[in-house]
Amino acid sequence: MNMFTSQHYRRFAQLETPFYYYDLALLEKTLQVADLYASKYGFHIHYALKANANFEILQPIVKAGFGADCVSGNEVKRAVEAGFPPEKIVFAGVGKSDREILIGLSENIFCFNVESIEELQVIDALAAQVGTTARLALRVNPLVEVNTHQYITTGTAENKFGIPPRDFDSLLALLPKLSHLQIVGLHMHIGSQICQMNNFRDACQKFNEIRRWFEQHGLHFAHLNVGGGLGVDYHHPDQNPIADFENYFDTFNRYLERQPGQQVHFELGRALVAQCGSLITRVLYVKQGQTKHFAIVDAGMTELIRPALYQAYHKIELLDPFHGNRSLQTYDIVGPVCESSDFLGKAITLPQLQRGDLLAIRTAGAYGQVMASAYNLRDKVPAIYENQP
Repeated sequence: MNMFTSQHYRRFAQLETPFYYYDLALLEKTLQVADLYASKYGFHIHYALKANANFEILQPIVKAGFGADCVSGNEVKRAVEAGFPPEKIVFAGVGKSDREILIGLSENIFCFNVESIEELQVIDALAAQVGTTARLALRVNPLVEVNTHQYITTGTAENKFGIPPRDFDSLLALLPKLSHLQIVGLHMHIGSQICQMNNFRDACQKFNEIRRWFEQHGLHFAHLNVGGGLGVDYHHPDQNPIADFENYFDTFNRYLERQPGQQVHFELGRALVAQCGSLITRVLYVKQGQTKHFAIVDAGMTELIRPALYQAYHKIELLDPFHGNRSLQTYDIVGPVCESSDFLGKAITLPQLQRGDLLAIRTAGAYGQVMASAYNLRDKVPAIYENQP
């Protein structure tokens, strides 16, 4: 079933474009399904705010009882403002500034995910400065190759993320000297938009080895945080509007070893919010190139940078319900920004387009609006929400 109806078209035709559209009913359903399969195994979900930090998106996630995964001090503050309990907030990120660390300490968040030996020393010093103890999880690099875009892998030897195995001995030697730290967890995250469960299986097996090594050397963890990374179906958003949470959580249940009482945490972003959002844009001009047709629209890389940055695919569809008599044509869908990289889709076959047509760029609820910029002094893109509870 298509997300958009003739009622949507008539409504959108009266609005100024571009704008983001969010279906909160789909978001609610997605949260219910994710919670169903996570709860089956007693797993805990933390929503990754970097995917979408709009308050209207955060509110149903808070209501669902999920925690928050933050990667900046401002995300920590946004999570608290949105109502996430501090005891459910984790703070990751390879480059936390002193100011950001102090924000996490002042909010008494559950845990910092620490990514280097030097960061351990900095957090210890700052915790001593304010007279507190910081709870930490060690983010380790499991050295796992995954089938995704090179820009969104995070668990290989040449990524900047995580503590590599070669540093483990030095880490253990240092910990007794850091008196304002409490190590509560072990953490990994191997990348994003991963749809092949064997990647998660392989990560579990490497993570198991690392956990056992630390335990053999006297370091035990109450919490295991395995990150997120579950992908969504960008090509068929209507057929597969909800990610495969069943197989995802089942894979970790089968392959992740844990000791009695150890709690397992996930940091999901895209899988929870991507499908509920679309970018709505209007055709400004149709232009004939030497070998191709261009549809120039009023949204561009300033509103949705993923195609330019990752060569990412988003399904693009014409919203006009009365286009039945139009012949098909292939277009590059390009924006108004003064860069040749400003495109939303290439070689997209659509009913023949004309000025004023409305297009929906699907599966844009994650890493869409939150990455928008003001380049070319573009206006900030607004959002509308439907099916608000």
